[in-house]
Amino acid sequence: MPRCIAPALGLLLAAFVSLAAAQPVPAAKKPQVETPKKILFVGNSYLYYNDSIHNHYRRMVADGNIATEKEQTIKIVTIGGAPLAHHDVKGLLEPGRLGMKSPYDVVILQGNSGAALSDARRKSFHDKVVEFNAEIAKTGAKTALYMTHAYVAPNKSASPDMIRKVEDMYVSTGNEVGALVIPVGLAFEEAYRRKPDIALHKTYDGSHPSLLGSYLAACVVYASLQGKSPVGNPYDYFGAVDKDSAAFLQQVAWETVQKFYAR
Repeated sequence: MPRCIAPALGLLLAAFVSLAAAQPVPAAKKPQVETPKKILFVGNSYLYYNDSIHNHYRRMVADGNIATEKEQTIKIVTIGGAPLAHHDVKGLLEPGRLGMKSPYDVVILQGNSGAALSDARRKSFHDKVVEFNAEIAKTGAKTALYMTHAYVAPNKSASPDMIRKVEDMYVSTGNEVGALVIPVGLAFEEAYRRKPDIALHKTYDGSHPSLLGSYLAACVVYASLQGKSPVGNPYDYFGAVDKDSAAFLQQVAWETVQKFYAR
């Protein structure tokens, strides 16, 4: 090979590797609403397992002295195993639905856990986010996307690159509609990196979150929506989350959110 070609190919390869390693950059890098108190979660079992993400979130907000539980109106609509296409978000936003007389501040959309694993499901997720965001914007609310976590063993669809596919789908779609992306999946990845033996998933399926997984997710939602650190928050689900685990997960959540929005 001519000497002048080898260096050029080396530079080209280095550029390609650098590009492949680059992560998508979130467009929305701070809370879209200052101290949101009226929130709607829309998703599936990832949200309602372990006493539901909305309950953990609102208690954490109350224990963080941001707003009392009575001052918050947090609603959740879930369908087991559902993609976004199974939800009637336009109908849910109609005045009077779910007992809501005034519009939400933020609507959080969570897609099917395997949405990023096929072109057809990825397109469906994208199209529904675009459609639902338009309806959400009409009410004056803001859209946020709840980035799901990746599968782990013994799930048959678990793979090392799944979280990158999930991350790309949520960030690229979120950027297109100007939505805040809540990096729950990245926090799971970081927690496992630091403590490989921690159990954030149900051991029987490697998919659904354990109580610690739901607690971590609530910390990430808290940090993302409120723009405040969950570190030191006394909420421990009535003693069910031990002190050391709570401290560790709070720290992972805050550092993940800061790093994600600092890109």
